[in-house]
Amino acid sequence: QVQLVESGGGLVQAGDSLRLSCAASGRTFSSYSMGWFRQAPGKEREFVAAISRGGGNTNYAGSVKGRFTISRDNGKNTVYLQMNSLKSEDTAVYYCAAAFSPYYSSTPNRDLDYDHWGQGTQVTVSS
Repeated sequence: QVQLVESGGGLVQAGDSLRLSCAASGRTFSSYSMGWFRQAPGKEREFVAAISRGGGNTNYAGSVKGRFTISRDNGKNTVYLQMNSLKSEDTAVYYCAAAFSPYYSSTPNRDLDYDHWGQGTQVTVSS
């Protein structure tokens, strides 16, 4: 079982940067592809970014590509989401998720592929 705890959310202005962190419990963190999703009020949850087990492969939604960077530190059981040039439309609750994967390069972008979820952290971008 993996437990995920996000942190780093907050209120920022458009154009600012923010870094989210997700700390995972357990000894098998490197067995999981990791992803970030977000859900804005009144909208469905959407994929943001994913990173493979070893960190060598990443996958981004088109709306964040070039602005957001996902990374991981397997020694610290932590995945990060660096968010630059934030826009008001990035306002959402951001969720960290873990997908057990036998494939080292897998970067799933469907929420149904993920087995474990954090509680979410609010990001609000004012324009």
